[in-house]
Amino acid sequence: MSVNKVILLGYVGKDPEIKEFESGKVAKMTIATTEKGYKLKSGKDIPDRTEWHNIMLWGGLAEVAEKYINKGQQVYIEGKIQTRSWADKEGVTHYTTEVVASDLQMLGKREQGAKVVTTPTAINTKVIDNDLPF
Repeated sequence: MSVNKVILLGYVGKDPEIKEFESGKVAKMTIATTEKGYKLKSGKDIPDRTEWHNIMLWGGLAEVAEKYINKGQQVYIEGKIQTRSWADKEGVTHYTTEVVASDLQMLGKREQGAKVVTTPTAINTKVIDNDLPF
């Protein structure tokens, strides 16, 4: 048995990049997650550590991202890790690892003027309009 599941809670790094294909839309975005720093018994400070994650959203999730996700917004993502490769013009192979999202939840307080998702394309997408206790 094996499991490929990712859960991320972080902040969107820039507005999603949308591309349209015959099969539908895809949205690419990055989110940042930060582990808080701490102080060792010796007094040495260990700084915060921020990781950037590449996120891919397909179909209805891409449409929701296009309409409602903005830089700086807090989001909850569930999905799976996927690695893909491609060759550039010189024939050099490049690799990237990304999270293919299966669920997207917008968190935090709604910004003034922000819209709540109410369309049928919001399958697997929830809007939570409150502050979390952490």
